[in-house]
Amino acid sequence: MGYIFDTHAHYDDEAFDSDRYELLERLFAGEVCGIVNQGTTVETSRFSVELAHKYDNMYAAVGIHPECADEKSMEELSVIRELCRDEKVAAVGEIGLDYYYDVPRELQRQVFEAQMKLAGELDLPVVIHDREAHGDVLDFIRKYRPKGIVHCFSGSREMAEEIVRLGMYIGMGGVITFKNARKSVEVVQAVPVESLVLETDCPYLAPVPFRGKRNDSSLIRFCAEKIAEIKGMDTDELLKITAGNAGRVYNLKQKKA
Repeated sequence: MGYIFDTHAHYDDEAFDSDRYELLERLFAGEVCGIVNQGTTVETSRFSVELAHKYDNMYAAVGIHPECADEKSMEELSVIRELCRDEKVAAVGEIGLDYYYDVPRELQRQVFEAQMKLAGELDLPVVIHDREAHGDVLDFIRKYRPKGIVHCFSGSREMAEEIVRLGMYIGMGGVITFKNARKSVEVVQAVPVESLVLETDCPYLAPVPFRGKRNDSSLIRFCAEKIAEIKGMDTDELLKITAGNAGRVYNLKQKKA
């Protein structure tokens, strides 16, 4: 049995249009034991749920990404709420704040807060996107104390330590293998392995030696090798622990179809 659990993927992306189902069959026949596909809009959230129903070990997160927030988003949250009723929905995500994009910040915060409240009401974990918005994201985490993951973590060691103290997990992927990943290395050094989960954000952020190519869940092993090296532990043991972490944060014993 493999222990690669990809906590954050986008197999709905057009980069997979030519071989999506063949690839997923191969991944699940190999080392991959679980994947959570993340919604970013109502449409991709619906697709993620449909995809999750095709495979026993695939799950969906549903939500509106800050880059995709617009004047319709607050109304669309009723659809997200309905999707959350599905047995294969494991989280509200991908949600958060992204101040790199030219989406009004107040609108982003409004949509993010509404989805944080929804997750709390439904007792679901959240998957948080944080880009150039560390202070505001941390304020929301302190306010709502959600269960879940801060994905593709790009903040400081101190921020990571506080997020862990607040009961959340830190998501790490291909960036940890990059030459300029000093902050990510410091975070991995500081955060206990029991608070780490692994991810791809595929088709993006493929690890070295595949940087710039299409990413997929099998390449998590390269991230795990780097993290295991930093932690001074065996790669397979790291994969096993982080897969267990993923199952806990997503509450998959109750969710598994």
